[in-house]
Amino acid sequence: MMSAATLRAGIAAAGWIWLATPSDVRVQPAPRPVTELCAAGLEDGYNLDHTDALRLFQQAIALDPDDPTPHRLAAASLWTQALFEQGAITAEDFLGQTKSNIGRRPPSPALADGFRTEITRAFDLAEARVESHPRDADAHFQFGAAMSYQASWTATVEGRVVAAVRNARRAFNEHQRALELDPSRTDAGLIVGMYRYTVSTLSAPKRFVARLIGMGGDHDQGLELVERAARVPSDVQTNARFTLIVMYNRESRWNDALAVIHELQARYPRNRLLWLEEANTLLRAHRFADARRAVDAGLAKLAADQRPRAFGEETRWQDARRAAEAGGRP
Repeated sequence: MMSAATLRAGIAAAGWIWLATPSDVRVQPAPRPVTELCAAGLEDGYNLDHTDALRLFQQAIALDPDDPTPHRLAAASLWTQALFEQGAITAEDFLGQTKSNIGRRPPSPALADGFRTEITRAFDLAEARVESHPRDADAHFQFGAAMSYQASWTATVEGRVVAAVRNARRAFNEHQRALELDPSRTDAGLIVGMYRYTVSTLSAPKRFVARLIGMGGDHDQGLELVERAARVPSDVQTNARFTLIVMYNRESRWNDALAVIHELQARYPRNRLLWLEEANTLLRAHRFADARRAVDAGLAKLAADQRPRAFGEETRWQDARRAAEAGGRP
């Protein structure tokens, strides 16, 4: 489950810019390029501005409906919202360490229908590009990225991990092919690295089955591929950094995880959940006083934030506070 769940991409946007003419007639400027809209969408999305995110990706789709990228990012935005509704919001959820009594609930029909529409369109457009340009690395990347989000939705939102394996394998193969065609595609390395790392952590029988379906494990190579994706600017760079938080926590590399979290806090200051992530990592490192400070900073952000809360979010903050207080007692 971890491999699918860590694909989380937070995603989102900014609004249109309006200009006033000397006659005070407000006109809309020329449309922003698709790449600019998508970049702005990613920026605000990781700041938890989900509604703006989807609106911006829809604007990008309207500009170029045959580009699979905005369809894929719109689907990712809807997936992130579904996880938010279910309360899957920190590395705890993907490390099997969640202590809060948060149960899975089905996504809202609007989110589920929207996701299916956008991911199907992204898949169809990318598949057509692969068929017409079989040696185009980007075509394979787009195809694999669409398959990875489908696998992620199936495994995390629907809870059907086994059913997600087929799409996960296809995503792995397409991104492996993208790397073969263009070794500089560090964005394709995220999926390949994440799956290789995750398979390496499985039991021997499960690793054997993974090899049979073409997804071999390699701990060091997997981690290195994700680290490379986290270093190079792309539309998966931040996603790679969130993935590293999970990996470094699994490896008990607390300082490395905290370094990534602090980078993300500086980049996305409106994402209050990053302070919860910091507190949980500090708790695992037994740095209880620092964890209390992170919780206090996060709770101050929560109190000033009028945006929707994730399902069970208040409980998660209180759990972290109680753990920090209990751990710090003599």
